[in-house]
Amino acid sequence: MVGCQVLSSTVEAHYRSSWVGESLSGRRDSRDAVSYHTREWNAPKPKHVRLLKEALHHRSSLRQQFELWSSLPNQGWIPCVDSECSLSLPEKSTGYLQVFLDGGLNQQRMGICDAVAVAKILNVTLVIPHLEVNPVWQDSSSFVEIFDADHFIRELKEEVSVVKELPSDYSWSTREYYATGIRATRIKTAPIHASAQWYLENVLPVLLRYGIAAIAPFSHRLAFDNLPKDIQQLRCKVNFEALAFVPHIRVLGDTLINRLRFHGKSKEDMSKLPDRLDDLAEQGSGKYIVLHLRFDKDMAAHSACDFGGGRAEKLALAKYRQVIWQGRVLNSQFSDEELRSQGRCPLTPEEIALLLAALGFTNNTRLYLASHKVYGGEESISALRKLFPRMEDKKSLTYADERAKVEGRASLLAAVDYHVSMQSDIFISASPGNMHNALLGHRAYKNLKTIRPSMALLGQLFLNRSMQWAEFQRAVIDGHKNRRANQSQEGEAIHIHISCS
Repeated sequence: MVGCQVLSSTVEAHYRSSWVGESLSGRRDSRDAVSYHTREWNAPKPKHVRLLKEALHHRSSLRQQFELWSSLPNQGWIPCVDSECSLSLPEKSTGYLQVFLDGGLNQQRMGICDAVAVAKILNVTLVIPHLEVNPVWQDSSSFVEIFDADHFIRELKEEVSVVKELPSDYSWSTREYYATGIRATRIKTAPIHASAQWYLENVLPVLLRYGIAAIAPFSHRLAFDNLPKDIQQLRCKVNFEALAFVPHIRVLGDTLINRLRFHGKSKEDMSKLPDRLDDLAEQGSGKYIVLHLRFDKDMAAHSACDFGGGRAEKLALAKYRQVIWQGRVLNSQFSDEELRSQGRCPLTPEEIALLLAALGFTNNTRLYLASHKVYGGEESISALRKLFPRMEDKKSLTYADERAKVEGRASLLAAVDYHVSMQSDIFISASPGNMHNALLGHRAYKNLKTIRPSMALLGQLFLNRSMQWAEFQRAVIDGHKNRRANQSQEGEAIHIHISCS
């Protein structure tokens, strides 16, 4: 008996699509602070000054440190990629399938997994997915600029036929073609979390008639549950084996990992570090944690929470909601206290700093900050830096010329963060979302430690302004005893365990 698992993400589908007819430098010293080139006029104001002062003087015990940094015990899971339950490639393809994916990098990653699964269901040849330009991040990076297409095709060749481009007979089937009118080969009615049967009934006839079908929009268009076990296994293989980043992303990521593990080195000394991560074990490596802050303006606005910026902040975020989502944000009907008590507000940098300190992380902790743009700019992360002065990010650890290929490209920057996160000793995300879920699943597959903040508990604790540090820390530790491994919780990442005989 071989155990198979698939880990898929819950969704936050609040991005807009642009389909027609529907809302479809030089060197820096290593002591330089982590910097953010985008500032917000209204930085979130500190709300928990007393707790911060007490946290600065708290010391963790050796036992707490040992338990915090120790590796996970074996969970008894066996990766499914070599399972006997996989199906072979069909002798004849029924046509070509195109998909168009919106969202950020990790939402698109889940869409790619679904695209391969749908291609398997329909016995079709999949064209390398088209990645739409995200309206928030404005990154036009294509699949082949992020992922190793040759590796992707090679890994899946026994299950699904994948091609980089359509043959000349179908060269007319482009994004521009579908954006200029109603086309018989475009499927635009795929429901969220559609069943395999829906694709057989609605997409297969189009393929049989025209030899091609283009599904747009496609993100989150395949169900998580009630699918054949070989399809679930295939999703697992795509996500954790077939999707590999292009070499220059991996090289930059490995450079960051080298410099994080050799903490205490200056940038001049870093130039002498080993090029291969395998050499680290022989020289003694340090440990580091990755924090995915997830506190950008997009997140702050969509949450509809109050971050202490007063009337100016409320007006600015309301205007942003109107521009991006035409004001249609469900949370805006609730009060800030209601949202926080239900765990619907993203943790601010100040709050995630207090959580980390309560869990036992010290001012000696090597912390890598995985973030794009922080709402409130440099001022908003001052409390986080005060508690964790050894905080680093891509800019503080690298030279400008080392970042040249990824600078200003949100998806490539996110890919570097993903690579560094996968190699970290511990990963934590300040709020649930696509990157949180993608990494929770991938790290569970590798049996790596991930801390999942209890948003409802923390929201209630932070509403209590009279709470002392000792009481706060006890509540945090007790509430996260079972949230330092890879267990699934309802409403978070979904774990589907499949048995194959």
